[in-house]
Amino acid sequence: MPKLSAGLLLYRIADGGVEVLIGHPGGPFFARRDEGVWSIPKGEYEPGEDPWAVARREFEEEVGKPAPDGPRIELTPVRQASRKIVTAYAVQGDLDLTGTRSNTFTMEWPKGSGQVREFPEIDRVAWFPVDVARSKLLRYQVPLLDELAVRLAAAEPDGPRSR
Repeated sequence: MPKLSAGLLLYRIADGGVEVLIGHPGGPFFARRDEGVWSIPKGEYEPGEDPWAVARREFEEEVGKPAPDGPRIELTPVRQASRKIVTAYAVQGDLDLTGTRSNTFTMEWPKGSGQVREFPEIDRVAWFPVDVARSKLLRYQVPLLDELAVRLAAAEPDGPRSR
């Protein structure tokens, strides 16, 4: 059975159009990488757990602030290359990023050194216009942006500004 993960795609309507909040993974493997490695805040859960509750919990753990309240848009789950299934929800909100902080993980670094170091799961979060987020997000998460754009366009008579 594949592992399960749930996450929250926070979005806002700015002067230039729709922007999304995504996070850059912490730790030494991604320190010098930018394109194609960012992710929505998310985390694993066990069968029987409520994915919506998990998405909110993981958002708070990885961003350091509670997920904004508001109506949620349940997006079509996506599958990672590892076969993990990610259930995502989009919520509109304008979160001030001042004071964001992520939970941490430990690992031996440098590998083989015997030294165990602590790293943030997400070392930074940022708002990006959807077109910029497409190049920053992990490849398998890009369909979440596409579906969000379609759902927002269907909800507004003139559609949201997408730039």
